Amino acid sequence: MTAPIRIAIAGALGRMGQAIAAVVEARDDVVLAARFDRPDAAGEGLVSRDEALAACDVVIDFTTPAASVALAQHCAARGGPALVIGATGISEADGALIDACAAKIPIVRARNFSLGVNMLMSLVTQAAKALAASDYDIEVFEAHHRRKVDSPSGTALMLGEAAAEGRGVDLNDVAQRGRDGLNGPRATGDIGFSVMRGGDIIGEHSVIFAAEDEILTLSHSARDRRLFARGAVQAALWAAGKPSGAYDMQDVLKS
Repeated sequence: MTAPIRIAIAGALGRMGQAIAAVVEARDDVVLAARFDRPDAAGEGLVSRDEALAACDVVIDFTTPAASVALAQHCAARGGPALVIGATGISEADGALIDACAAKIPIVRARNFSLGVNMLMSLVTQAAKALAASDYDIEVFEAHHRRKVDSPSGTALMLGEAAAEGRGVDLNDVAQRGRDGLNGPRATGDIGFSVMRGGDIIGEHSVIFAAEDEILTLSHSARDRRLFARGAVQAALWAAGKPSGAYDMQDVLKS
């Protein structure tokens, strides 16, 4: 019988950290090896970062961009463990720093670990490729809880990139991320983003293809944070024992 994969959780006191712990503890193929949080955090069962890294095969990290970069650099410097990163709001510069660490350890980084969202990406690319920009406007709508600090969400940007890929353009060239005042009619080919923050919304994403005579909406609703926790644990299982490299959820789902 194969030994369970040992998982450590960074940001263990946060909502996602707690959700991941619940998923891990309910499975037989993984074991919760350690939990850690900020150096000044206090909580039953918490250990230091170094103790956690020494005790596990994979770390799952849903913290902040700065903390994720620091953790990736520390894991890379010691040659392991593998790392699964789900922090949102990671800049291109921070992403490059994390990817550099993947030269020494396997890192799975995704802006959304939901199977449904990753399937939605494929559908959005197909639709954007088939529906001409001259006839169909694309708008990405997302809604999250009031505590979310970045917008548009990483998932919304991921869906915008999927749409841009379908149209053969760079999202940075066509993204419209803010509208206010008299700014004229919509430009053909723009991919717009609309954002809502309020209450305790876990995550709502829709990609709307709007023509003169019809509207096509592709959408995903997250009902429970365990959805993302389950995906992250699946990614951790996949990453354990993999060669060094920068991976995403599409890699996990392909195998």
